[in-house]
Amino acid sequence: MTIAVKICGLTSADAVDAAAGAGAAYGGLVFHRRSPRFVAMEPAQALAQRMRGRLQVVALVADMDDGELNSVIGAIKPDLIQLHGAEDVRRTAEIRARFGLPVIKALAVAESADLQVVPDFEAVADMLLFDARAPEGADRRGGHGAAFDWKILSGRSFVKPWFLAGGLSPDNVGRAIQQSGAKYVDVSSGVESAPGVKDVTAIAAFIAATRPQVAA
Repeated sequence: MTIAVKICGLTSADAVDAAAGAGAAYGGLVFHRRSPRFVAMEPAQALAQRMRGRLQVVALVADMDDGELNSVIGAIKPDLIQLHGAEDVRRTAEIRARFGLPVIKALAVAESADLQVVPDFEAVADMLLFDARAPEGADRRGGHGAAFDWKILSGRSFVKPWFLAGGLSPDNVGRAIQQSGAKYVDVSSGVESAPGVKDVTAIAAFIAATRPQVAA
């Protein structure tokens, strides 16, 4: 079974080419201004165009109003929208209905109890993304390069497809897949040489580490 890989926070043509060339399925563009991976509209349009037909284009947004969403979607024409803010079930359903695009809803996970909301979000989102809970005092959501206990997800059955995210790297993604049972994985800071700067070698290594190793 091939694991579907999403390389998020793409900010350069080289990173897009590395992700597509190594076999990633999804590429993420971040429209959250507090993120070091934020891309302005004009370069984002060029990156989305470069991805088209090679990677599924994912627009990552957080707590945007309809006007802001309309601007991003109109300019980028993403294949999917990733909601990475505090969007509740009602808002997630509203965005999906209003814009007619598949929605990935990110959920913060630190312990098993955090999964209690999953059925509600499965009813309104097309995919889920389980990310580590942001550290105390953080100015934005997301795992900030940290991982959670992947075994929380082991053996669980979910209705909708889901990504594993948070603290993944070429060194640990194989173990993360084994422990969680993930079929989709998402990486951002784990394949960077500096915040917001993707390392093309690390991208290739990450994707290779998700593939079954064949003995010689």
